[in-house]
Amino acid sequence: MSLPAEAQCAMCRAVLENEEGQNTGAEINNGIIYLMAIPYILIAGIGVLIYKKFFRVKKQ
Repeated sequence: MSLPAEAQCAMCRAVLENEEGQNTGAEINNGIIYLMAIPYILIAGIGVLIYKKFFRVKKQ
């Protein structure tokens, strides 16, 4: 069983409640996606570098 939950930090709630247009909600969601994606991209990049360092084929 799950219940719907809506939670925001105090600043996000204040901005969204005072905004007349609908663009602010979309902009905040895009910002959250951006902040969430950066660590995954960095970790993937480090993983690729480690893979290339340890598993590259030695040329003769």
